[in-house]
Amino acid sequence: MTDTPLFSLTGSESFAAWLAVQDLSIAFTTYQIGKLFLVGAQSNGKLAVFERTFDHCMGLGVGQRRFWMSSLYQLWQFENFHDQGVIQDGFDATYVPIAGHTTGDIDVHDIHVQPDGTPLFVATRFNCLATLSHTGSFAEVWRPPFTDRLTAEDRCHLNGMAADDMGPRYVSLVGQTNVADGWRDHRRDGGMVLDVASGAPVAAGLSMPHSPRLHQGRLWILQTGTGEFGEMDLATGRFNPICFLPGFARGLSFVGDYAVIGLSRPRENRTFEGLMLDARLAQQGLSPKCGLCVVNLKTGELEHMLQIEGVVQELYDVAVLTDVKRPRVLGFRSDEIRFFLRPESQLGR
Repeated sequence: MTDTPLFSLTGSESFAAWLAVQDLSIAFTTYQIGKLFLVGAQSNGKLAVFERTFDHCMGLGVGQRRFWMSSLYQLWQFENFHDQGVIQDGFDATYVPIAGHTTGDIDVHDIHVQPDGTPLFVATRFNCLATLSHTGSFAEVWRPPFTDRLTAEDRCHLNGMAADDMGPRYVSLVGQTNVADGWRDHRRDGGMVLDVASGAPVAAGLSMPHSPRLHQGRLWILQTGTGEFGEMDLATGRFNPICFLPGFARGLSFVGDYAVIGLSRPRENRTFEGLMLDARLAQQGLSPKCGLCVVNLKTGELEHMLQIEGVVQELYDVAVLTDVKRPRVLGFRSDEIRFFLRPESQLGR
């Protein structure tokens, strides 16, 4: 008798080949069971899946040879210890957690890696954008103008950030309120996108918007409550969907003319219930899926899928790791992190 696996990952027919052709791998998180997954392609054309356990992992932010990830009360910095072109034990990248910054349980959502390598992140419990502090839990850098103070109350569910090398540009939130948990009464059509520079709304009437991202000079976003992925027209505030997604969408990353999007199965609780997504799935005779989908930005077609079955029901963030075909990440439950070293010298000889 064999044990039933806790979860399984199954790619569509050409998913692994697409990863190989694009010369990339994908990282994604599930806070539900506390897992960070790295998915790439093996030389034999099959998927390569690597996972590690981190408590309540959520946001991902990718920089040059590094990424940051949030966990229950910390932000972790991972660095790739491989030189370019080096393959070790079949892996062409090994990400090592070289630093952990303790933020406390501030519910970190989206993360943007700034040009200097440090993270800018959404501190959802405190309704603000923040960065690291050397003397405190975090340093606030911006919050919506309708929130009157910095407090540990999730008032508007500030959850997403679109940023570039100049800094944060736009944020998404579920409801414009200034009382604890007030956003929950606005899930169906109270969502907004705010311009960070002015604090003014550029779009309103959205249903649980998530994961705003700037790509190819355009602002893309997931309207999670309706199951749609599309582009924001900043001149009119109109959301222009390009496709319907068969699940609760969170996590968005890009490579060229493709978007990689995370999907979850909606929970049966007050956060997920009563959304238009459920009705649209029923109308089309679809059951919600958990996994990743690859959307062609030119056609709106869902060209590739990675379906996840088993105990994993919910994902949070998705990130593309370019020029990496088969990565791994070190954790803390074995001695490999003790002996996997990359010394650097500043002696100049």
